[in-house]
Amino acid sequence: MKQLSGLDATFLHLETSAQFGHVSSVSVYSRPDDPDYRPYDAWRAQLQQRLHLLEPLRRRLAEVPLGLDHPYWVADPAFDLDFHVRHTAVPPPGTDDQLAALAARLVSRPLDRRKPLWLSYVIEGLADRRFAVLTIVHHATIDGASGVELMTLMLDDRPEGGTVPPETEPWTPERPPGDLEMLARGALGLARKPARGVLLAAWSAREIGRATRNPVLVRAANDVRRSLRGPLGTVLNLGRSRPEEPDQPPPLPSVRPPRTPFNGPVTPHRKLAIRSTSLDVVKQVKSALGVTVNDVVMAACAGGLRTFLDRRGALPTDPLVALVPVSVRTGEETDRWTNRVSMLSAVLPTDEPDPVQRVRRVHEAMSTSKELFSALPAERLTDFAEFPPPAVFARAMRLAARLRLGSRLAPGNLVISNVPGPRTPLYAAGARLEHYYPVSTIIEGQGLNITVQSYLDRLDWGLVSCAELLPDVDVLLGDVLDDLDALAAAAGVAPPEAPPAAPAPRRPARPRSGAARARS
Repeated sequence: MKQLSGLDATFLHLETSAQFGHVSSVSVYSRPDDPDYRPYDAWRAQLQQRLHLLEPLRRRLAEVPLGLDHPYWVADPAFDLDFHVRHTAVPPPGTDDQLAALAARLVSRPLDRRKPLWLSYVIEGLADRRFAVLTIVHHATIDGASGVELMTLMLDDRPEGGTVPPETEPWTPERPPGDLEMLARGALGLARKPARGVLLAAWSAREIGRATRNPVLVRAANDVRRSLRGPLGTVLNLGRSRPEEPDQPPPLPSVRPPRTPFNGPVTPHRKLAIRSTSLDVVKQVKSALGVTVNDVVMAACAGGLRTFLDRRGALPTDPLVALVPVSVRTGEETDRWTNRVSMLSAVLPTDEPDPVQRVRRVHEAMSTSKELFSALPAERLTDFAEFPPPAVFARAMRLAARLRLGSRLAPGNLVISNVPGPRTPLYAAGARLEHYYPVSTIIEGQGLNITVQSYLDRLDWGLVSCAELLPDVDVLLGDVLDDLDALAAAAGVAPPEAPPAAPAPRRPARPRSGAARARS
């Protein structure tokens, strides 16, 4: 058995009837030249061959009675691959919009906690003999970085298949622990939390005091820490390294997100929009303006949101606030199948009409947020999830959901995430991976998530929204891609050569230029 970290368990506690904790992806494949190729059989066999490498697929939750401590992972004694790998289709010849609509319906339901927390749907019927795989995995199991690693382990780097490392020892399921055993574990874990919570609170108060240049807070925190030195402090800090003292950290920024139509109570229903753009164009813009790829992506999002909201008469005077997930992996983690992610907030300049100035303002905002993020190390922030008793935390989350506190006190307007992916082609049983569209999650008060995944020479965009708050998320994605075209033109970047027009287009869409036209 292996216990979930506090951050892993948080994604379980946050779930409600309208807010889910799973993240997903839609991968689109081109079939090999084999008339007898069956996508479902091929994908199932691909996973079956690699199960010993994919630890998250065969473990399920074991809850501690009364919620006294975080749950544990156990090897599922009733694991059934056929329950998790499923088969469906869109009406042929299916378009990408039909694929997105089907995926949105499938992710609009919770995962069964009595089973390993994942599902995989093989979706046939797409045009040009393509097929797709929608994979749903709970965020309690993986974050963005480990999700990319999970994907690469599922796939091959050659069309003829790769060499799969043999299983070193036969997999054996675990005996489900009894209630008395779990109660004993929970009681022991609960006894350790209060003292460590005092140490963590004192350390964090000192760092915040330094970041805000508040000498009173620093002295008070140091007094608490000194009082806990000695044998007790040695035991509580066993194996915990002391971070270096930051030198002149920046002041805390004051950002308050304005209201938008998608900042409200969410429902269980989801909308999804997927498209691809040229990664090379984004990199050229990045180089021309002296910023980062992430700055260009966020600036395009700001411009698209500005156009979209202004068209509806809903553009706030103040800029929006974006929450940006940040990986805190060091490469020295003993457990790769867990969450090592934190969040920073940054001003999204939707009040700026000039596309180049939007990029520069995004770059400045992200630089300031990263400096503050470094001043208060993220691994300490994630430690806070270990402190609250899980039963209390879960009840607090349910109460917050009933009171719609997320809609009133949301720290940001939306989440924007940019995940780097593989730069070499990947294959599933001979089928070439063409696109890897991310399908993330939304939470109460934030009915929009924009996630971008790079693969080969493309950026694959996945926009997820609450269907009632933002039903036309595909229009928003079009505005974002149009703004990326405008930004490329303003930066003096020539658009890539458009591919030859197909006799019959896959989906109706107004003509685009530049980066948006470079879709494959």
